[in-house]
Amino acid sequence: MERSEPEPEHEPEVRLLVYGLLLQGEREHGLLEGAPLLGQVLTAPEHTLVDLDFYPALLVGGRAAVQGELYGVSRHLRFKLDVHHQCPALFRRVSVQLADGTQAETYVMDEDKVRGKRRLRGGSWRGRFEPRKSSVPPGPMTQYAKKRFS
Repeated sequence: MERSEPEPEHEPEVRLLVYGLLLQGEREHGLLEGAPLLGQVLTAPEHTLVDLDFYPALLVGGRAAVQGELYGVSRHLRFKLDVHHQCPALFRRVSVQLADGTQAETYVMDEDKVRGKRRLRGGSWRGRFEPRKSSVPPGPMTQYAKKRFS
């Protein structure tokens, strides 16, 4: 009589918001191990995104709606990502509200670990190099340069 192996239990998915190096096309995306992308999302406008040079950090509190991707990950993969993010020593995993009113887990950093670092007002890690939009009209030298060199 043959014995069949028990079927693995289906691990419940955790909704994980990624906003930095785990995004598609970024250098750590492979750590998601093929987890299904559930969609592009925005957080509720109550966060701050900080540029730490090599990676971003999300802070609880602020006015930015942070852009990211939502993935369905297993609890096992979430544990591996916790280790990678040095959670809870460097980052903390918390539940945040998304713009559509639903909740997702993500990694945040405490304010005291990012003092003096640049805040990304647009809420986008990929948009960090885009020129800032100014509400001030161009001055006479800018107008001269545009006429002279265009």
